[in-house]
Formats: sequence, structure tokens, C-alpha cells
Amino acid sequence: MRYLPHSQHERDEMLGVIGASDIDALFSAVPKSALKSFTLDLPAHSPEFLVEAHLRALANKNHAAGDGPFFVGAGAYRHHVPATVDHLIQRSEWLTAYTPYQPEISQGTLQMLFEFQTQVAKITGMDVANASLYDGSTGTAEAVLMARRLTRKNKVVLSGGLHPHYRDVVKAYLKDDPDLVCLSPSPEGQGDVLEHIDGNTAAIVIQTPDFYGHLRDLKNAAEAAHAQGALLIVVITEVVSLGVLEAPGALGADIVVCEGQSIGNALNFGGPYLGLMATRKEFIRQMPGRLCGETVDADGNRGFVLTLSTREQHIRREKATSNICTNSGLCALAFSIHMSLLGEAGFVRLARLNHANAILLADALAAVPGVEVLNKTFFNEMTIRVTQPAASVVERLAQRGILAGVPASRLLPGEEGVENLIILAATELTTDADIAALAAALTEELA
Repeated sequence: MRYLPHSQHERDEMLGVIGASDIDALFSAVPKSALKSFTLDLPAHSPEFLVEAHLRALANKNHAAGDGPFFVGAGAYRHHVPATVDHLIQRSEWLTAYTPYQPEISQGTLQMLFEFQTQVAKITGMDVANASLYDGSTGTAEAVLMARRLTRKNKVVLSGGLHPHYRDVVKAYLKDDPDLVCLSPSPEGQGDVLEHIDGNTAAIVIQTPDFYGHLRDLKNAAEAAHAQGALLIVVITEVVSLGVLEAPGALGADIVVCEGQSIGNALNFGGPYLGLMATRKEFIRQMPGRLCGETVDADGNRGFVLTLSTREQHIRREKATSNICTNSGLCALAFSIHMSLLGEAGFVRLARLNHANAILLADALAAVPGVEVLNKTFFNEMTIRVTQPAASVVERLAQRGILAGVPASRLLPGEEGVENLIILAATELTTDADIAALAAALTEELA
């Protein structure tokens, strides 16, 4: 380990202090059967420039999202991120900033988070938002726990249109609690969540647009939940949709959770992303994570503080509302910068461009023999049924340089009725040529 900052003399001195004869003595408690008795088959060391060349050759085998027609979505979306975003978040004062434990010397970070919270509350139509969570899936699980604390009930109903990864994270948090009801997914439109609400229900969880791209009726769901003393948790994986859809808060949502990746954050091979969470003012004390607020100092000057931080590092673990230990601060900054660049009018226009391209995509796919578009409503994502196994079709199209979406069977392994389903998304980056190439390739493959 020549990169460790210790000389051989220093290592010998440390071993002498603890009374060990050599490094191997530190592992004497490990059974011999568990120790490797052979050397690993690794290549010999090489000059740095040869290693770089080798890694570059491996990387060049990748087919990146921008290398051709791209219709992958299902929870992570390719949008244009202005160069300004990357430039600003890489400035040292942002890149090296960490949790604002000392508010008086963290004013810049706190102000950014305050502005971020304001933006999230605005687009979700809620009273208050926190300073972000890890991502949309963990945010959903935290929302479920929050609803249980607020209602003092245990039953939670997950709609069949909730993203499978989100469902699995909630199940992991609740350790397969028998009071957790997970409805089966249905590509034609989910099972009726409302018929599962009763007096013991803490919350129902509805995603819109859902996993298959359908838009859901939140108003009726909120009324049905509230009639039984339950809360409505709304999950949104494509936050750009809030540019044209009515805000969940205006439709009766009690807690809104979003994946914020679409704004300011590239796909990044799956992360890091950021979770948005907003709720009603009366629920603020049970909201996980941290919340930044605005105040004035002793001289009346505007300042920012960490208003609430009810997590395990700050108070006794058993009293914490959450064990979320940080927020995705840099990703939240990227979100806030991008949103500021867009402004309200730009955000709405971005959403309309996404929907317009999705309409073009749906029309083109509907004209392909062997393709059935299952959605009557959608924002920028939809599900199609093809006449062959979807995974095979997607793989063959990938060989043509077209990333044609996500086979539903990939995220729902073993689920009946999903083998021939493909989930596709169109964004503002989808061109007419991309759609034409996909339609032509599908026509040939399904012939």
C-alpha cells in the first residue's frame, strides 16, 4: 500500500505500541479458512498514461444518453442542464460547503437552501418544504413514517402505480409490516386505492404521473382519505410535470414527495439525486430532515438560520423524527440554480415542450403495426404493448443505437402481464428525427 502516508519505520513503531509482530498478526482472529491462500489475478502495474488509455478505451464502449435517440425514463429523465449550473456548483465556496452547523458563518448555504425551499413549496402548492432529502424513494418512505406519526395509525396503502423501487424502499423501511398494503401494478390504470381506505388508515400513497405514465385523480383521493382521517401522500418522479399540472397542494395533498433530478441534475449513471418534500404548515414539526428559515440579527439585518433540524445527530436518537443524516446539498443547489434560470415562465414552457414531444411520440407509436399505446392520459411518459417480448425488442433496438425505453419486466421481474410492455419518455431533447428513427426501427423489428 505505497499510497498510505506512513513510512516503514512508522508502521513498525505502531505495531510495537500495540504489541503485534507484523501486519498479519492483526488478522489472527480471522479463521484460516476465510483467508485467501492465493494471490489475486490482477494485471501488473503500468505507467499512469497507459492506465488512462485503458480506462478511456473501456469508457468508449458505453453508449451515452446523448449518443443517439433516447427514450429512457421510469424515474430518471434526460433534460438539458444549462452550462451555468455546472459552472456555479463547481465554485469552491459551494463545492466544499457542508452542513451549516454554525449558521452565523454559513449564511450563503442557508440562503440558498431557503430559496430552494421557497421554490419547492411554490411548485408543489404546499405551505412549507424542507432542505431536501436523499432522493424520491427515501423521501417516500420518510413521508409514510411521518404520516404514521401524525395520525397515530399504522395502515398505509401504496397504489399499484407507485414506482417499484419506491415501493421496495418503503417495504425495507417498514420491514414488511403487515399494515403495509401494496396494490398490484396494472398498465391499464391501477387498482382502486380508495376502496382500501378505512378508519385504521394512516395514509394512501399515489404517484402521478404514475409508473406507467397515467395521470391520477388526486382530488377525489384526497376527499376519500380525509373522510377516514387518513393523509394523502403524492409522489412525483418527473418534477417537470408540475409546470403544467395543477399543484398537488391545490388538490388536497397533505405531503408531497418528488424526485428533483430532472431540474439541474444530469442522469449521472443513477445518482446522486435529491428528494423534495413539502407539507402543510400544521405538520411541520413531524417533517424529517432540516428546514432553513429567515430572521433578523440584533441589528435588524436580514439573516438565515437552521430553524428545525429534528434528526438523530442533533437530538436523542429515540426522539428524532428521522435518521436521515444529511441532505443532497449540492444537488439541491443545482436544482435551485436551474429553476432560477428558468423562472416561472420558463418552467411552464419547458413542461409544455415535454408534453408536446410526448404527443408526437404517442402518435408515431400508435401508427406502428404491432404497437398499442396504453395511455389515455400522460405528461411526457407512456407505456406501449408490443407483440414480442419487450426486453428482446429493446435490446435489438439498442444494437441499432436507439435506447427505446425500459422493459417493464426489468423493474417488475416475475410480475404477470408485463413481459410485452415498454415504458418510454420524451423530453425537450427528443427530436422529430429521434421519433422517426424509433418508429421505423420498431416497424422493422415487429414485422
